[in-house]
Amino acid sequence: MHNIFDKQIDRRNTGSLKWNVADEELPMWVADMDFETAPEIMEAIRKRAEHGVYGYTVLGEEWYGAYQSWWRERHGFAIQKEWLLFCTGIIPAISSIVRKMTTVGENILVMSPVYNHFFSSILNNGRNALESLLKYENGVYAIDFADLEEKLADPQTSMLILCNPHNPIGKIWDRETLERIGELCLRHHVLVLSDEIHCDLTKPGLGYTPFASISEQCRDNSITCVAPTKTFNLAGIQTAAVIVSDPVLRHRVKRGFATDEVGEPNVFAAEAAVAAFTRGGRWLDELNAYIWENRTYAEQYIETEIKGIRAVKGEATYLLWIDCSEVVGDPVGFCEFIRTNSGLYLSDGRAYRNGDGFLRINLACPRALVEDGMGRLKRSIEAYRDRICG
Repeated sequence: MHNIFDKQIDRRNTGSLKWNVADEELPMWVADMDFETAPEIMEAIRKRAEHGVYGYTVLGEEWYGAYQSWWRERHGFAIQKEWLLFCTGIIPAISSIVRKMTTVGENILVMSPVYNHFFSSILNNGRNALESLLKYENGVYAIDFADLEEKLADPQTSMLILCNPHNPIGKIWDRETLERIGELCLRHHVLVLSDEIHCDLTKPGLGYTPFASISEQCRDNSITCVAPTKTFNLAGIQTAAVIVSDPVLRHRVKRGFATDEVGEPNVFAAEAAVAAFTRGGRWLDELNAYIWENRTYAEQYIETEIKGIRAVKGEATYLLWIDCSEVVGDPVGFCEFIRTNSGLYLSDGRAYRNGDGFLRINLACPRALVEDGMGRLKRSIEAYRDRICG
């Protein structure tokens, strides 16, 4: 039976960032999917578009209710309406919150390797990016809690940006780990900013734990960023939400959004989010099953067909983190070599810090493209090995 996610859609010449490449190249880098969004979302957008008037837009009760019901039913977390603030995207939200909640010259702590735009939001706003390096042993990542606490205890550290689930390693932080992070942040008076955009892209049968659901103390010492954009392939719609339970923090975040002009929805932003969270559940379940079949295929292919590299086992996201450290001597130019050799465009692990010798590959595409990508990766790794071995 033909799977709806097997459908190949030509995205060239559509203004796509991902597919703005040469004809012979295969882009598997930036984190958007090559799948059509859920039919229910397309229907909602078409209906709104047919109205023909696209003026200034306000949020209706259904927008708040959609987020509340989704997080209650899918993730067991009760969100009050007043905790929700609209934002045009998670990175605009993070950058605005960094500006409003911290001071120039302060430390903002991240656990690397981690999503590269966190560093942009920190450094572009004159703050210091302080890293606690995740420990990598026998193909598994873990937090170095001694190092984390030492850096949280620094009087100049005022915020921790948490990635939950963690991009690029695909790890779901369990409740015990989140509790420990929360306790340390409370002890050292560090605010937690939790990016949870990948929370619905999990291995079938697994869920994630919202950081704010751990305890009242964690909830009130945190700001959580969520969105339907990664899950339902809606990045271009520019729609997200921020959850802030503490009224003082919420007031400051809201004022920051107003100052930065990132708190007003476009005409499709609410429609898309409401349709996703009220009618997109079945589509998402099918998507996650398909992505995990892609991941299983890629992991097995790498294990059996490509000598010297290994796929890091993940539990979330559609991004596969690949350890090429045994093959790579100097990581500078490695990713570019692959692109030049085979046309396979991947993300260089160095962009995420603490990722030298790693690659990130996007598996959210039809299986035929995954198979093509794996074949290209194999050829490039073999050519690279021949090159360095002389």
